Amino acid sequence: MIREPTMERIDEIFEGLKEECGVFGVASPEPIEAAMMTYYALYALQHRGQQSAGIAVNDDGVITAHCDEGLVNEVFDEASLSRLGKGTMAVGHVRYSTTGYEKRINCQPLVVNHHKGSMAIAHNGNLTNDAELREELELAGSIFHTTSDTEVIAYTITKERLSTSSIEEAVSKAMDKLKGAYSLVIMSPKKLIGVRDPNGFRPLCLGKHPSGMFCLASESCALDSIGAKYVREVEPGEIVVISNGVLTSDRSHCGTAKPGFCVFEYIYFARPDSVIDGRSVHLARQKAGEFLYEQHPVDADVIIGVPDSGLDAALGYSKRSGIPYGIGFIKNKYIGRTFIQPTQFDREKGVRIKLNPVPSTVAGKRVVLVDDSIVRGTTIKRIVNLLREVGATEVHVRLASPKFLYPCYFGTDVPSRENLIAVKYNDEELKKEIGVDSIGFLSIENAKLLTGEPGRGFCTGCFCGEYPCEPPKRKWVNKWCSKLGDG
Repeated sequence: MIREPTMERIDEIFEGLKEECGVFGVASPEPIEAAMMTYYALYALQHRGQQSAGIAVNDDGVITAHCDEGLVNEVFDEASLSRLGKGTMAVGHVRYSTTGYEKRINCQPLVVNHHKGSMAIAHNGNLTNDAELREELELAGSIFHTTSDTEVIAYTITKERLSTSSIEEAVSKAMDKLKGAYSLVIMSPKKLIGVRDPNGFRPLCLGKHPSGMFCLASESCALDSIGAKYVREVEPGEIVVISNGVLTSDRSHCGTAKPGFCVFEYIYFARPDSVIDGRSVHLARQKAGEFLYEQHPVDADVIIGVPDSGLDAALGYSKRSGIPYGIGFIKNKYIGRTFIQPTQFDREKGVRIKLNPVPSTVAGKRVVLVDDSIVRGTTIKRIVNLLREVGATEVHVRLASPKFLYPCYFGTDVPSRENLIAVKYNDEELKKEIGVDSIGFLSIENAKLLTGEPGRGFCTGCFCGEYPCEPPKRKWVNKWCSKLGDG
């Protein structure tokens, strides 16, 4: 394991650069309603990104794209989907950014036209050597139009494509240069390609429709939305190529790096109805709640969860403890997830209108409040106040993840250490800060056991400061920090 760099204030420089998105791709030997199918899949992946959406459709080798800021139903209407129309392939993307660069130019899929054809690319992740590659490419004459590391990936692949015999060979050579987290869906005039970085930080799964078409998606819930069946995960380091209804695989990069799947996908990011690596996210979160009771038991009258990602863990805590489970909050379904809003002001504003407590569930009772995590502390503090206001006599908080003590460099919105509340305060101070009677976190050891695989390699760097690969180098930070981060 490689420990976090100790150079002064690198965590401050990288504050707010981490992101997390959703990608999708579909390929069929015959023309299909490619735009509409991708639209439905992106709806299912909306939780992974709420600031922009895009679809690129391949009709007989001609790629047409439509991307813009906003939710999927805001970006697309009947007219825009009709213009994209039918095709044999399509790629889709939903995005959120924490950098302030949530501009239209950074919307994906990114379409690149070059000497050997065209390419559309959708990316989930965060390169750690984006700055080095960007400077190298610029010195060679590349002109960048976005602040996105997706464009760096696209240009790196394009550069290799000029001297290789196939797009998949170009992708393989580009992987020798790319570092960090990336799950990619790439569409050329004739092929759909799925790629995961050798560490396997971010998810990417393969599905197949009864009609014979193949799909690639960040989560299996996107496959369900169009009637496709989950087949398997794309392996870390694997390149899967779909052409004319035939699937091939290049595993030459598999096993070349330490496994580092982000455990936070199970804890928070993924939808509970998704399956990751054949394992239910819903059951993994219930397991987290069971572990929480074993680690931090408490006498209480009711267990409630913070909607939505705290609900499954709350069920697990209730199941293991025997304490009744109750509906403690009603969530306004028209408000986005506060954790992925781009500014602290928006986070605080979002919490005020997002949740409303159910007094009959908590009034006069000792309450165990289960949430997925605590990062900055703003959200949980407000939620505890809401419970106190409607008469909860005690509030005991249990978190279904370990303490966030270090930043993430691989595509998760975990900011600089100075903004992490668990760094600022010890447990006793934290209790007073958020106004609770007790607090308990899931241990790192139990977080690694959520899928029932003791030997599985997870990335837990944001909890312990040890990462499966090298974080960004300090010497590039000052010059390039404004350009880092996309996915």
